[in-house]
Amino acid sequence: MPYLYREAKPQRPALPRDARATHSSGQAYEELRQECRRRRVLFEDPDFPATDASLFFSEKPPISFVWKRPGDIVKDPKFIVGGATRTDICQGDLGDCWLLAAIASLTLNEKTLARVVPPDQNFGPDYAGIFHFQFWQHNEWLDVVIDDRLPTFKSRLVFLHSAERNEFWSALLEKAYAKLNGSYEALKGGSTIEAMEDFTGGVGEMYEVKRAPDNFYEILEKALKRCSMVGCSIDTSSAAESEAKTPFGLIKGHAYSVTGIDEVSYRGRKVQLMRIRNPWGQVEWNGPWSDNSPEWRSVSPSEQKRLSQTALDDGEFWMKFEDFKVHFDKVEICNLTPDALEDNTPHKWEVTIHQGSWVRGSTAGGCRNFLETFWTNPQIKLHLTEKDDGQDDCTFIAALMQKDRRKLKKLGAEMLTIGYSIYEPHQEADFCLRIFSEKKAITQDLDENVAIDLPEPPNPTPSPRETEEEKQFRVLFEQISGKDMEITAEELEYILNAILKKTKNIKFKNLSLISCRNIISLMDSSGNGKLEFNEFKVFWEKMKKWINIFLRFDFDKSGSMSSYELRSALKAAGYQLNNYLLQLIVLRYSDEQFQIEFDDFLNCLIRLENASRVFQALSVKNKEFINLNISEFINLAMNI
Repeated sequence: MPYLYREAKPQRPALPRDARATHSSGQAYEELRQECRRRRVLFEDPDFPATDASLFFSEKPPISFVWKRPGDIVKDPKFIVGGATRTDICQGDLGDCWLLAAIASLTLNEKTLARVVPPDQNFGPDYAGIFHFQFWQHNEWLDVVIDDRLPTFKSRLVFLHSAERNEFWSALLEKAYAKLNGSYEALKGGSTIEAMEDFTGGVGEMYEVKRAPDNFYEILEKALKRCSMVGCSIDTSSAAESEAKTPFGLIKGHAYSVTGIDEVSYRGRKVQLMRIRNPWGQVEWNGPWSDNSPEWRSVSPSEQKRLSQTALDDGEFWMKFEDFKVHFDKVEICNLTPDALEDNTPHKWEVTIHQGSWVRGSTAGGCRNFLETFWTNPQIKLHLTEKDDGQDDCTFIAALMQKDRRKLKKLGAEMLTIGYSIYEPHQEADFCLRIFSEKKAITQDLDENVAIDLPEPPNPTPSPRETEEEKQFRVLFEQISGKDMEITAEELEYILNAILKKTKNIKFKNLSLISCRNIISLMDSSGNGKLEFNEFKVFWEKMKKWINIFLRFDFDKSGSMSSYELRSALKAAGYQLNNYLLQLIVLRYSDEQFQIEFDDFLNCLIRLENASRVFQALSVKNKEFINLNISEFINLAMNI
C-alpha cells in the first residue's frame, strides 16, 4: 500500500510579546511586582529558593555561600551601567564559559539583547526585588521571573559578575538561566551554540576550522553582518588539557566569543583581522596584533579608533585571521530566525517546526548499527518547492535539538548522541526539528496513516465434510459444553489451552480468561455471551493465521517478539497503524523488556479487530468518521 502523507502546517515563531509566564503562581512579572509593591515586601521566589538545592544537586558548595541582594553587597546597585556590553561579563567559580561566551555575543545585537534582558528594570523607586528575563525553548518564548538574591562569598558574587562591581544585569541573567535549567550546577559544561539558540530561537551550525571552506572569512563576515552570534574554541586531547594555557595566551577547552571581523591597512596592504573575547575578562592572545603588539604602531590612530583598539586587560583582543585558523579548532554560528532579525536585515528565513519524541520500544530505533529497528525512527519528508533567488539550487538548514536534557541532569539524564542518522538506541527523549529555507518549503511527517484491511467476516455455517481436526474439536466441545454445543469464556479457556499445548513451534504460558472473553465478544453473533461450535471453527481458522504471523515475526524463536517486530506483524495481519497508536499498543501489551508474548499478541489482535468491526458498522455515511452519543460511546468502549 502506498504511503499517505499528512501535510504539516508551518507554525509561526513566537514574538517577544508572546512570551509565556512560567511562575508557579500563574502570575506574570508585572502582577508579581505590583503585589510586592502593595505589600511593601521584597519578592522571594518559591520556585527557585535561596538554598543549596538551587546551587547544586550532586555536591555541596566547597564553601558556605551567603545569598545577598545587590543592595546588601554595594551601596548603589544598578541594573545596567553605561549600556549592557560584552565587558560586563566576567566568569566566576562555575564552569559555564559556554554560556558567558553566548552572553557576550548577545550584547552585540541591541534588539535581541532587549528581548532576553528587558531593559525597563532597575533598583529605583519601583524596586521590589524582582526581575525577569526571556528565553526561547522549543519554539516558544518563556518569561522567567527571579528574585535578586545572589550567592556570595565575603560579599562578592561567586558566579558571573560585571567588571563594574555595582552592575548586576549579567549576574541576574545567569540566575534566571540557572532557574530555567533547574540549578546553577546544571550549567556546568556545554556548547555555546546551545545558549545562543536559547537567547534567539536561532539555528546553530558548527565548522571545523581546519576543514572550513575557502570562503570561510566571507562566511564569518556575512554571519556577523546578519547579527548572527559566533563562538569559537580550541580542542583538548585529554581532560588534563581543559583550561590549559598555551604559550600564546589562549585557553584550551574554553569557549570564546567572536565579537568583530574587519580589514585594516597595514604597510600598504589589507590584513584580515578577527576580534575575540575571553569570558574571563582577562587572559588574552599575546601574538601578532594583540593589544600591545608592534603591528598597531603602523596603523593610523583613526583606524585604531574605528576598530575600538585599546590596550586593556579586558579579555578582548584582535588577531590575524590566518593565526585564528591556526590556533582555533571550532566555530559555532547561530543564524537568527525571522523574529530575531532587525526589520531592515536583507535576508530572512522561512521556518517550519516539527515536535516529536523518541519512544522506547516504538520509535527509538537507534542508529544505522541497528538496522532491524533503524527504520522505525521518526521520519519527515521535506519538499523544497522554489529555487533560491538567482540560483538553480534550493538552500535549507535543518536543526535538530533534544528537549530538557540539561534540566533533567539532577535526575541522572545526560545529553544524548542524536542526529539525523546517529542515535543512542532505546533512549527516550522529546525533540524539536526546525527547517530554515531560502524559499517556502513543505514538510510531511512520514508516519503512516491508519488503514485497516480485513476480510468480510464469514457466516458460521456447518461444513458437509469435517476435517480430522474439526472432528477432534467437536468431541472436545461436546465433552465440555453438553448437548447445546455452546461454551462460556471459562470453558473456552480450557479448550484453547488444551489445544495450544499440543501445537508445535509455539511457546506460551497460558491464555488468560480475559483473552477468552474478548474472543467471545468478537465471535458471538447471537449475543448470548457464549460461543457456538460453528463460531469456534471460524475463530480457529483466524487463530491459525495469527499463530503463523507470530511465528514468522518471532525471528529468534524465543516465544515472544520485540515491540519493533510487532509493527511488521500487525501490518501482516491487516493493520497499518501510525506511531501514536503503536506507542499505545506497546505501552499496554509489552513487558519491561518491550517483549510481547503470544497471549498479549492475541489479545491485541482481538481488540483491534473488535474496534475495527464496530467502526465499520458505525461509519455508514463516511468511511473515515463516526458520530457517537454517550450511550453509543460507552457501548463501544465496553465491547472492545
